Formats: sequence, structure tokens, C-alpha cells
Amino acid sequence: MEAQYKLDAYHSLSIEGYRVTDELINKVRSGEWKPDKDDLDARNALAARGYWQAFQAVKKSVSAIFQGEDSAEIAERDLSIWHSEMFMPCVTAGIIKPSDVVGYRSHQVYIRNSMHTPLSPDALRDAMNTLFSLLKEEPEAGVRAILGHFLFTYIHPYMDGNGRVGRFLMNTMLASGGYDWLIIPVERRSEYMEALEKASVSRDIVPFVKFLSSI
Repeated sequence: MEAQYKLDAYHSLSIEGYRVTDELINKVRSGEWKPDKDDLDARNALAARGYWQAFQAVKKSVSAIFQGEDSAEIAERDLSIWHSEMFMPCVTAGIIKPSDVVGYRSHQVYIRNSMHTPLSPDALRDAMNTLFSLLKEEPEAGVRAILGHFLFTYIHPYMDGNGRVGRFLMNTMLASGGYDWLIIPVERRSEYMEALEKASVSRDIVPFVKFLSSI
């Protein structure tokens, strides 16, 4: 995971529209960056720092899985920590309130250029409980990874960060089966989004399975 971090951060952040470089990723990783003076584009730097903090939390989760804890139970316990760490630099910088990163979203969200409308806020808790139950019942790590990513992004439980957390969930499930960390290239973003759209709108997950298998 550590060896893959810089590449993973670049592609995952770029998929979400952030403009990051190796220099920026290394700077925020080392703790040298300060949001009030060093970078002209604080939005990208805050996202990069948040990604690094979330990645550290995911590493702890994967370590617990390698020590014998159940991967689905770890995901249920730690997923909200991954998400809150991702946005903690924005809280520290005073851009968002601490309450904004606690719990599931309380407002309806829409996905740009998608025909899929995520679940209403009232349905989130039951949907997420169902997702975790399904992960606990599924014995195959590869299936947990694919369905975990798809269903999480289908539910879209947070106001922001769903794609990044969904990819963390996918890789945590893959790690539980001994698979390598999977990086979705930003160059294949259109294929990735089209496959998720097909699964969400047409209930056809085959293109998404084939896409992930081709990476």
C-alpha cells in the first residue's frame, strides 16, 4: 500500500477533478504544506492532504484485517473514519464545520452527468446497514470488492468523497483476499463512469466487472 500511495492518490484525486502533482502529493504527505501560505490552489492541496490522512486510516483497517479481524466488520467500524479524515484538513482550515463530516448526509445529492439519483437521506441508514450485512455474508473477497464499491457509490451516503471512499472500500475488500491494490487510471475515467452508470441505471453490473478485471 505504501509503495502504491503516490500513484493511487494521483489517480483517485484526478478522477474527482482535482489537479495534483507528484510535488504536491509529496509536500502534503511530509507535513511541509500549510494551507495559509504555501499554495495558491488550496483546494487541491487540502484534498491531497485529506487523501493522505484517509489513506493512513485505511492502512490501519487493512492491518487489522491481516491480523484476523473480519473485513466487513472492519469496514463497518472504520468507513466513517476514512471519510472524516479525508475532510479534516478542511475542518482545520475553517472551510467546513466539524459537524459536516459526522454521519451520513442530511440533504439530497445528484451526480453530474448521471441518470441515477442517489437514495434519499431517510433511506441511508437502512441501506448502509444492508450493505454491511451483504458484505458479511459474502465469502468471496473479489465479490465483496466489486459489489461493495458499486453499492456504496449507488447509495452515495455522503455529500462529498463517495468515489474516493468507494475505491478505498473496494481495495480493503481486495486486500482481505490477498489481492493487489487496484488503481483505476484517470485516463480510463470515462469507461469507469460508464460502467457504474450501466450498473446503477440498467442494473447490469457485468460491464463494471469486466472493467475492473481489465485493469
